Formats: sequence, C-alpha cells, structure tokens
Amino acid sequence: MTKSRNILALLAATTCLAGPAAAQDDDTLKIGLIFTLSGPAAVLGEMGRDGFLLAAEQIGEIGGMKTEIVVMDDEQKPDIAANKARELVERDQVDIVVGPIFSNILGAIVKPVTDSGTILISPNAGPSNLAGADCSRHLFVTSYQNDQMHEVMGAYAQKQGFDNVFLLAPNYQAGKDSLAGFRHSYQGDVAGEIFTQLGQLDYSAELAQIAAMQPDAVFAFMPGGMGVNLVKQYRQAGLETIPFLSAFTVDESTLPAQQDAALGFFGGSNWAPDLDAPGNAEFVAAYEEKFGKVPAVYAMQAYDAAYLIDGALREAGGTADKDALIAALESAPFNSVRGDFSFGPNHYPVQDFYLTKVVQREDGKFATSVVEKIFDDYADNYVGECQMN
Repeated sequence: MTKSRNILALLAATTCLAGPAAAQDDDTLKIGLIFTLSGPAAVLGEMGRDGFLLAAEQIGEIGGMKTEIVVMDDEQKPDIAANKARELVERDQVDIVVGPIFSNILGAIVKPVTDSGTILISPNAGPSNLAGADCSRHLFVTSYQNDQMHEVMGAYAQKQGFDNVFLLAPNYQAGKDSLAGFRHSYQGDVAGEIFTQLGQLDYSAELAQIAAMQPDAVFAFMPGGMGVNLVKQYRQAGLETIPFLSAFTVDESTLPAQQDAALGFFGGSNWAPDLDAPGNAEFVAAYEEKFGKVPAVYAMQAYDAAYLIDGALREAGGTADKDALIAALESAPFNSVRGDFSFGPNHYPVQDFYLTKVVQREDGKFATSVVEKIFDDYADNYVGECQMN
C-alpha cells in the first residue's frame, strides 16, 4: 500500500495505532495528530485533522521521508488528552505532535510533549502564557495568539465609534484571552460582560440582558455548537438590529447549521476562503472536492502545519538533528495559503488580519468573505515576555 493510501485509510477510520510501538527506521517520520473528534465540538477537530491529512496526501512523503500518521481523539478532556499525548511520545515514539483545537487541551499536553524533547505544533490553540512567559523552543503555533482575532473586532468597533459593547465568551482560557484581546484595541465602554459555561447551548438569559441594555454592538466568542445556538437564538430574539461582532462564532464550521441566521454578521480572522493569496483558491477547491464542505481556519492552519513540517524537514535533512530541525521550523520554509507568514521569536506567527462578513455564495453555500485588512504583519502582545530556553 502506498503512503498516500495509508493516509486515506487513516482519514476514513480516524484511528490510532494500538499496542507497543514497532521498531522505527531512521528514515521513517512519525507524526501524531491530537484533535477533538467526538462530542459537540468534533467538527472543529475534524477540520483540523482533514486539513492536515489533505496536505499530507498532496505532499506524498513529508520531508522526503516514509511517513506514518497516528490520529488521537482528545475528547475535549484535559486529563484524557494528557494521557494520549504521553502515549504518542512514549509508546508510539512520534517525532512531532500536531494539535489540538482548544487552549485548555494545549495546556494539558504541552509539558508531556515538550518535556520529552518532542516538537509540538499547535494548528489552532494559542494561549497567552505560551506566547509569553511559558514559551518553549519545542512549541510552534501555526494559527495566532488567542487575543489577536478578537483584537481585529475591537479595532473595528473602535473605528465604527461604538461606545457601549456587550461582551460574551465561555469561561476558559481562550474565552478570557478573547475578551482581553477585544479590550486591547477597543477603548469604549462595556455594557456588560458575561463568561458562560463552556459548552452552554441556551443563551436566553444572556439575550434578555442584551435586549434590556440595547448596547451599540455585541461581541461574542462562541466556537462550534455554542456559536450555532447563540446566532440562531440571537435572530429569534429579534436582536439583529444590534450589530453582531465575533470571532470563531460565524465561520465555515458553524455556517452549515446557522445559514441565513448568520448572514451579514462580522468576524475577525487571519484568513477567509476567498482571500487573494497564492495557492489559497487551490487549497479551498481541493478541500471542497474531497470533503464536500467549505474549509474553516481550523483546516487551513493544519494544512499549513503539514507544509511547514515538510519544508523544515527538507531544510534540516530529517529528524536526526533536533536543533537543526527547530532552526528550520523557525525560518518557516513554506508558502502559507494565507499569504504573509513568519514566526516571531516566541514561535507564534507574524501575519495579516482581516474583517470578514458572512455571505451566501453563488453555489448556495455560506462562507466568510474578506471585507478589509485590519492589521498588517501583526505580532502578538506577549512576545516580549518570552525568554526562549
């Protein structure tokens, strides 16, 4: 069976290797993927997994090496994620771990992976502490620092002259980072601020408060199923006259369920399917053809992670010299489908950010579309706190 077919089999089965690790040839590259693949947020992890495996199939042998990919489901549970991360580095002896989606899961797996000397590449989660004081030379992030997408919306709200914005996010690290990011670029007043339970699906109480306060706008960070329900209930409550600003709440992972309810709602992002960047249209077309859906940033960032690994391994001459591989990763030797991309000294990206808007395409599918660039070559606010060791 060819390596490409091996990847397709993994994609179809969403499986992980069982039993003791087999002896590994020096020219074999072993990559562990750890994503949320079950529960209400599974669509996010599936996009990350699928984006990575699509790139792996296109590349063939990643880094010119025979490639094995092990797929794990973290179940969105930190304790389970930590155990599976240990399995990947201790039992399966992977060279590189790619994942996860959620920041609390990254917080659970970062030490088990990096303490072993294994390279960890996060294609989505980007908590502030790991961009700053807790940065690691073995950790790279191909997405963003959590605050940044939300800073886009803060800057937009400031530009629009909104004086009174209601803030809403789930109560975990990325939720806290989201509101910190919004506040970083927004200097107006806050009508109200609520941290909801992670996974909450009924927002009637919060929407009643918004209706009573009548703020200039609402800013929400509600990924996955949380965002689906919030947007539908927002429309049902008749609040669409209050501008709805968000990040990860109206995107290609939620739009198939939200559809008309999300039309015209704004988001902040580092990418959109219609972004004019070399290779992006080809990536979107290949993803849609293979999976029958429009990719979200979760897919794009994992797709980029695979090409980053490929370029770095070719530059470093394989996995044998870990220092050389880390140096190669730092140089970001690949062409991101989002356009401009480089790593800052904390191994977080320096990139552009955009205001996006939900549209319905001519083929009837819903997607986000670039409205305008908000930040150019933008680094995160925590890089100065990173003392890489």
